[in-house]
Amino acid sequence: MLKPTVCERELCVFAFQTLGVMNEAADEIATGAQVVDLLVSMCRSALESPRKVVIFEPYPSVVDPNDPQMLAFNPRKKNYDRVMKALDSITSIREMTQAPYLEIKKQMDKQDPLAHPLLQWVISSNRSHIVKLPVNRQLKFMHTPHQFLLLSSPPAKESNFRAAKNLYGSTFAFHGSHIENWHSILRNGLVVASNTRLQLHGAMFGSGIYLSPLSSISFGYSGMNKKQQKVSAKDEPASGSKGSNTSQSQKKGQQSQFLQSRNLKCIALCEVITSPDLHKHGEVWVVPNTDHVCTRFFFVYEDGQVGDTSINTQEPNIHKEILRVIGNQTATG
Repeated sequence: MLKPTVCERELCVFAFQTLGVMNEAADEIATGAQVVDLLVSMCRSALESPRKVVIFEPYPSVVDPNDPQMLAFNPRKKNYDRVMKALDSITSIREMTQAPYLEIKKQMDKQDPLAHPLLQWVISSNRSHIVKLPVNRQLKFMHTPHQFLLLSSPPAKESNFRAAKNLYGSTFAFHGSHIENWHSILRNGLVVASNTRLQLHGAMFGSGIYLSPLSSISFGYSGMNKKQQKVSAKDEPASGSKGSNTSQSQKKGQQSQFLQSRNLKCIALCEVITSPDLHKHGEVWVVPNTDHVCTRFFFVYEDGQVGDTSINTQEPNIHKEILRVIGNQTATG
């Protein structure tokens, strides 16, 4: 159960066979457990949000274990408090990896019969392909051990993206959004929220998906305040070469593979088509065509972790390092 069920989906097969990325990490159960840990954290953040009526979508569809003909959680009869009660009864993913699965399930069923079915839904409803990046494939300049490969586009969209990329080329840019929004993004994809009820910030530069080559701008949209951001030392290497010095937060974070805090901030690194449709307003980029943006990486920050505000994806050394981590030439130019 702890292995990501998405690995058997069409999207995952597409990701492995066509993109050819991160094959070696797919079979690690520990990796799967960390992904499940992240999915549960995203679900909780959405459910705890004052905007849950808008962003906790999709709402769970869970069959009542005592009556297979009834839905215990029904999107037509939403009960957010009951979902939260079941979520609170889910055994920590860390504990699940340290005891027999059937024993853990029995404990959950005793505490709340809907806890385990809800956990199954959280895992199976995820439509994205997520894999925890091993240390040697992480972007060291992102200063967090919680780094994931994230492919959230269905095969048809990826196919359209690659066709456009052959015409116009592509580059990388960040997308910042509160952790509470990612429960929906992983299941519905990145959408244009401008002028809809999903919009949280103003659409100063028109309708579209907002990106930036600068980490500082996207960190702001993720909810990370200035105190949680840092400027890297000038002598700190951007790449993960043997001679680079790993930060203290990185060393500390690598010892704890699972999320320790509920106060999480996150940022995605996306690949974007460099077509005439890409509107650049200084360091704020707007992409009106959703087929021209695909998520590639996802970074999570906890209490005490800080993001580097000086990262610019357009700098050659940063761009080169991104390509190295991906493992194949996914972006050009």
